[in-house]
Amino acid sequence: MAEQAMSQQDQDHDAIALPDGRIGRLLRLGGMTSGLVGDMAAAGLRQVARGQRPRLQQMILTPQAAARVTRDLRVMRGAAMKLGQMLSMDPGVVLPPEMTTILAALRDEAHHMPPAQLRDVLDAEWGRDWRRRFSRFDVRPFAAASIGQVHRARTQDGQDLAIKVQYPGVAGSIDSDIANMGSLLRLPGLLPRGLDIAPMLAELREQLHAEVDYTAEARNLSDFNRLLAGSEGFCLPVLHPELSTPRVLAMTYLDSQPLDALLTEPQALRDRVAGQLITLLLHELFDFRTMQTDPNLANFRYDPGTGRIILLDFGAVTRFSPDQAQGFRTLLRAGLAQDRAAAEAALTALGYIGPETPASLLWRILDMFETAMTPLRDDAPFDFAASDLAYRLNAMGLALGQDPDMAQTPPEGTLFLHRKIAGMYLLAARLKARIAIRPLVAAHAADPAHATPRPDRASA
Repeated sequence: MAEQAMSQQDQDHDAIALPDGRIGRLLRLGGMTSGLVGDMAAAGLRQVARGQRPRLQQMILTPQAAARVTRDLRVMRGAAMKLGQMLSMDPGVVLPPEMTTILAALRDEAHHMPPAQLRDVLDAEWGRDWRRRFSRFDVRPFAAASIGQVHRARTQDGQDLAIKVQYPGVAGSIDSDIANMGSLLRLPGLLPRGLDIAPMLAELREQLHAEVDYTAEARNLSDFNRLLAGSEGFCLPVLHPELSTPRVLAMTYLDSQPLDALLTEPQALRDRVAGQLITLLLHELFDFRTMQTDPNLANFRYDPGTGRIILLDFGAVTRFSPDQAQGFRTLLRAGLAQDRAAAEAALTALGYIGPETPASLLWRILDMFETAMTPLRDDAPFDFAASDLAYRLNAMGLALGQDPDMAQTPPEGTLFLHRKIAGMYLLAARLKARIAIRPLVAAHAADPAHATPRPDRASA
């Protein structure tokens, strides 16, 4: 039966083989970069023909460029696509809005492997007789992302599983993909002049090497099952260790629906779900000091039968030191108290600003922090969908990015925290949630001795 399932869908026109050799991936990325340069030159000539002076951003951030980047990175998958996803969601790296829009399209699903390539991976991981272990194996994945794709299967003893299969060649191509994407990002007009992206790329490289280690993800999944044991608000899949390898992750299949299905549900339910996820983020930072930092909407689902949120994908997990957690607690406390001097001291301790930061730039950074804190100080519900806060913060960030003195990236260890916070904001806006945020954060601003140690019933 498993063999029949494999053969029934051999003609899958939506599948595209992954370029799995370093040379093939280099040529693909090189072709994309040279194509962008060609598009830029053509756009410049069109501007000259209209009697206009060519502007770099208008030359490179064109509809043709958007189509080229999204198409090629979806085919590439791997570190190249993952980097694009990360940059599109990180408010700590100031990109032009046109580039953010281009990269945001990469949050949609990637292409998946054709059956022959899938067989090769599973033969290598499980042996050629692996089909005998299953009464059913769906060759067409029900999810496909930047690093792997997920299949539904049923073992001979009736266990329903989700099987996550890593794309071939992804692990070995991380360093070259990051280097080539770094070259692409350094094209004139894409990033603020003077911005040193090397530390950010190094942090992304380290995180991606961790994400392709499915053995580490299996440990992360087990850790979060332990941290959220007994939770009434959340449910996680359980690892199936016998079928898990460094490139294949097997876990229980949980029937659920996408969070988008809640858009037609009552306001109170949408508010509760978004509030639970914001509360979980706070517990991850301040109590667990262990955070799942991939806020892709597909990683959060809903079980209407139990009312619980399903948490998926623990490849991207960031751990914080006690000093870091305390530093953010101090910053939060300063922000709630509107204590500008204390906020400056906390931002300095965390590494966002330093003695060399010019006074004019320091005040603008503090103004941006004050703006971001506004909804956290209010006991009234904050309307995520109706607020223009995200646009105002983006405008302030773009202005900072154009400042010649602002040539720094976020402090080490904070890149993925920014990504998670931005993702939760986008998720709450997507659900059109209205949440009183101050009551959620106030408890975490207190010293640990007076705070709730962990969400034993994380359903707030």
